[in-house]
Amino acid sequence: IEERLKKSLSIPVFHDDQHGTAIIVAAAIINSIKLIENKKIEDLEIVINGAGAAGIAIAKILLNMNVKNIILCDRSGALEASIENLNYVQKEMLKVTNIRNEKGPLKDIIKGKDVFIGVSGPGAVTKEMVESMSEKPIILAMANPTPEIMPEEAKLGGAFIMGTGRSDFPNQVNNVLAFPGIFRGALDVKAKEIIEEMKIAELSAFRNKAKMVVSGSVE
Repeated sequence: IEERLKKSLSIPVFHDDQHGTAIIVAAAIINSIKLIENKKIEDLEIVINGAGAAGIAIAKILLNMNVKNIILCDRSGALEASIENLNYVQKEMLKVTNIRNEKGPLKDIIKGKDVFIGVSGPGAVTKEMVESMSEKPIILAMANPTPEIMPEEAKLGGAFIMGTGRSDFPNQVNNVLAFPGIFRGALDVKAKEIIEEMKIAELSAFRNKAKMVVSGSVE
């Protein structure tokens, strides 16, 4: 629908849950990495739970930031080559994600990974799953109103950075944060469409203003 609207209209078309979420997640990861020694964004092992519009947009922007290994998961587990019922976008994403063709449910895929990104539903992640991740894991659980794991449980599991989509917890990671900047920028330059370079520009501006906090404590 978005692609058809872009071709048909002479005004910017912006899918908030898709591109807005991708911009904010990318900024959150960049700012989180600043707090962790000896981790570079290009070396991160990332799991995205939710292989719809938001998850795919997040994967694309992270690939543009040179992240090498991203695994998309849905309810049945990792998207991998033997699955037959993938849509055409998911099939295209398989060409550039899950480079080791890992198979299995989320609880297996998350083991040893650096970052969990949730755009799925409540209860998808447990304390034990966080414990199985790499040292100082980053958890961005953005399902609303109930995240994939609650902050208290994630911290018990050893989460170093814990973010949700909610404003009543520290480290809000929500697409609404991207709207003012990208809309104002599009209006200022009289843009007829939202292009990838505009998303990257918004990301660059936002990451310089936002700050992630460790263990959910507000400074």
